[in-house]
Amino acid sequence: MITLYPLEWLDNLILQTLNPKKNSLKDLSDKELSLISEQLQEESQRVQLQLTQEVFSFQSKTQVRLLIRNYHSTLVFLLDTLLENQKEPSLQTARLTRTVDTMVGTINELLFFLEKRFSPYLSLDQRVPVAYLLVARKELILKLEKLEKKKWAGERQKETLQLVIDVVFNFIHACSECKITYRQILYQKELIANLELLDITQEANDRYTELDELLVRLNFNSVLYMDYLLEQISISLAIQPSLQLRMGELLLYYKEFGQLSSNEKISFDPLQQNIKLTLENWFTHEIYYLEKTLALAQGGQNDSKTQLPPKAVAEQNKVECNLSIDQMGLILRAADEARILKARSLNHVFKTIVPYLSSAHKKDLSYNSMRSKSYTAEEKDKEIAIQALERIIRHIREF
Repeated sequence: MITLYPLEWLDNLILQTLNPKKNSLKDLSDKELSLISEQLQEESQRVQLQLTQEVFSFQSKTQVRLLIRNYHSTLVFLLDTLLENQKEPSLQTARLTRTVDTMVGTINELLFFLEKRFSPYLSLDQRVPVAYLLVARKELILKLEKLEKKKWAGERQKETLQLVIDVVFNFIHACSECKITYRQILYQKELIANLELLDITQEANDRYTELDELLVRLNFNSVLYMDYLLEQISISLAIQPSLQLRMGELLLYYKEFGQLSSNEKISFDPLQQNIKLTLENWFTHEIYYLEKTLALAQGGQNDSKTQLPPKAVAEQNKVECNLSIDQMGLILRAADEARILKARSLNHVFKTIVPYLSSAHKKDLSYNSMRSKSYTAEEKDKEIAIQALERIIRHIREF
C-alpha cells in the first residue's frame, strides 16, 4: 500500500529525532544510533521501490512530473536542514558525526536515483542550492582521490585518467559565483561511477583505449581532453615515413572513431559540440588537407577531382540569422513539434540545420547547446521569437 508521505520516517528523523534544537541528543545510546544507521540503508531501498510503483500507477505525465519534483525538492530541503543542524556543537561528536554522514549519504543516493532515472521530469538546468553543492563536491572529491590510487595498465591510460581527474577537480572547485546546475552535477557523478567500474589491467594495443571509448560514449567534450586525443593521433601520424602511409593511418583512425558510439543527450560541457562532431570535423579537414598535399606531390593530377568535404561546404554556405541562439532554438523546436519540419527526432532537426546557421556574434553555433537552450528560454526570448514570426506572417500576406 502506498502511503501519503513516503519520506515520513526520514523527515521525522531529521526534523525531530536528530534535531538538536528540539531534542537532547546526548540521551541517544550507541545502540539506538546503530539501529538508525541500519534503518537508513533499508529506507533508501524502500523509498526507491515505492517511488517507482507510484510512477507506474499514474497515467498522466503531468502527475508524474509533479510527483518527481515534489520528491526532489523535499530531499533537497531535508539535506539543507541536516547540514544546518550539523553546525550545532551537540552534533559534532564522533558517534553522531558517523550517523549524520550516513544520513547525508542516504539522501544523496536518493537524489542521484531521481536525477538519473527520472531526469526528463526534473528541471536539471536549474542552479543547485549551496547545501546540495557542498555535499556533491565532498562526495566527488573522495571518489576522485580513490580513482587516483587505482592501478591502470599503460602510460597512455594513466595520462588520460589524470587529465580527466584534473578537469573534474577544476569543475568541482569552480567559483561559487558560477552557475552549476543539477545536470552538470549528475554528469560528474555518472562519469565517475563509470570510471570506477572500468577495470583495465592490460596495456591497450588499439588506436583508442577502453578509457577513450568510455569518454567518447559519455560525450566527455572537454576541450583539454579533445586536444589531448588529437595530439596523440597527430604524433602517430607524424612518425609515418610517407604521405601515403600517413593518409592510410589517418583513415584507420577515422574508421575506428566512426565506430565509437556517443550519447548526444549528455555532455561534460553543454556549451561545446558533441565530441564526435568536433573530432569528425577535424578528421574531415585533415583528410582533405592530405588529399590536396598528395595531389600536389603527384603533379596536381588529382587536383581537379578533389572536392570539398560536406562540412567544409557547410562552413562556406552559412546563413546569418538576426536572432540569438535561444530564439533560433525556440523557432526550430516549435517547427518540429508543429510537424512543419519532419525528422526522426528533434535532435536530428538541430543537427542538420544548425551547422548552416550563424549569428551576428558567433560564426560556429553548437546544435547541442541550441537544443538545450530551447527548453530553458526566458520569456523575453519567447516574445522576440514570436515577433520575428509575426513579421514573417506580415510579409507573406503582402506577397
